[in-house]
Amino acid sequence: MTFNLTYKPYGARAILIEWPAVIDEVILKDIIRFSDVIERKNIKEIVEIKTAYNSLLVIYESVCRNYENEVEKLKNYYFSKGFEYDNMSKLWKIPVCYDAVFGIDLEAISLAKNISKEAIIERHSQVNYTVFFIGFLPGFLYLGGLDELLYFPRKETPKLSVKKGAVAIGGNQTGVYPNESPGGWNIIGNTPISFFDIEKSNPCFAKSGDCIKFHSVTIKEYHNIKKLVDTGVYQMESEVIDG
Repeated sequence: MTFNLTYKPYGARAILIEWPAVIDEVILKDIIRFSDVIERKNIKEIVEIKTAYNSLLVIYESVCRNYENEVEKLKNYYFSKGFEYDNMSKLWKIPVCYDAVFGIDLEAISLAKNISKEAIIERHSQVNYTVFFIGFLPGFLYLGGLDELLYFPRKETPKLSVKKGAVAIGGNQTGVYPNESPGGWNIIGNTPISFFDIEKSNPCFAKSGDCIKFHSVTIKEYHNIKKLVDTGVYQMESEVIDG
């Protein structure tokens, strides 16, 4: 499936390509496919490609002096035939401790929604969430697929410090804070897994198109896993899926 894309300058060295403004997995797959097409062309003038919910940003090494010509090239790449897109992705299984010591906003959500904390945890951990893109902070995954019953508005006053690994809900999204930072989402648990490690060749293990599955662990299991993570011997569970 192809879309009627729009192309526009984004500063002097980039072109922004936009799809329909909705959060949709069909659009995500098309964005990833197009990004792969451009990357496989090995165009030396292109230094980076960034993806978002419904857009692709192509960044060039220098100023685009012939913008129309570059757009025409991109359009031809988009409609190019014979490109075999590898749509294999990974499902990453992430342990989360929803204990009250970590899930500091679980009670507030439970009271506001008139559902038990156990029901919130069950609904939150039974979904395969799709990674749409990475942003806000290095390693912060924007995930789609949150149960509508768990939608909850962001805090009016953000916290100045949210712990690394905090699992949270903000509006119609859920996510994990990869490092300690300010944040306005509602915290329901914590994972001992590191979502961003600058020392690794691939600092963030997940990519757009992958899936995340949370599973509940006790506080004892949490600390045992954290010890393995801190010593660099923890093996994260994952499986290949057909994206």
